[in-house]
Amino acid sequence: MDFQKMKSIIEGLLFLAGDEGLTVKQLAEVLDQRSEVIVDALKDMKKSFKKAGRGLQIISIAGGYQLATLPEHAPYFEKLAYSPSRSSLSQAALETLSIIAYRQPITRIEIEEIRGVKSERAIHTLVNKDLIEEVGRAEAIGRPILYGTTKAFLDYFGLGSLVDLPEMDQFENTENLEEETQLLFQKLEEQQQLTFDDVEK
Repeated sequence: MDFQKMKSIIEGLLFLAGDEGLTVKQLAEVLDQRSEVIVDALKDMKKSFKKAGRGLQIISIAGGYQLATLPEHAPYFEKLAYSPSRSSLSQAALETLSIIAYRQPITRIEIEEIRGVKSERAIHTLVNKDLIEEVGRAEAIGRPILYGTTKAFLDYFGLGSLVDLPEMDQFENTENLEEETQLLFQKLEEQQQLTFDDVEK
C-alpha cells in the first residue's frame, strides 16, 4: 500500500475512533501492515501535522493513538461551547420559533393563541439567543410587541433568506404542533447540513 494513502486511511480511522483511539495493533490489523510500518506512519503524521500548522494533532494516551485539538485553541472551543445560539432549545422554544418563522411579524398573544399555552419564557429565551427580535409594534390596544427572526436565525439554519424556509405544504396536515415543529426543524437541519457539505466541497 502507498505510504501516503496509508496515512490518509489512518487519519480517517482515528477520526472515526474518536476519544477511544486506536492501538498500533488495531491499526495494523485493519490495514494489514506490520506494526513497525504503522508506528513510522504515525510518527510521520505527527511531524507533518505540526509542520503544516494543522488544528489537530495525534496524541498517544494509554497505549492508544487519537486525534485531538491543540491546547492553545481551547479559548475558542469554550467560546463555541457557550455560544447562546448553539445551545439546545427546549420543545417550547422550538415551537415558538417555528411559529414566529412562518407567521412573522407576530405578537406574543397571537403565539399563545396558536400554542394554547403561555409563551413568555420561550420568547425570552429566543431573544437572549439572538434568534428573534422586536421588529415593531402592532396597531392594537396596548401596542403589543411584534416579533420576527434575526439574521442569526438564518445563519444558524444555513438559510439565505426567509424565502428559503421549507414550504409548509411539504408537511403532513396535523393538529399536533409538536409534530409540525419536529418536521420543520428536521427539514431545516437537513438544509443546514447540505449547506455545510457544499462549503466543504
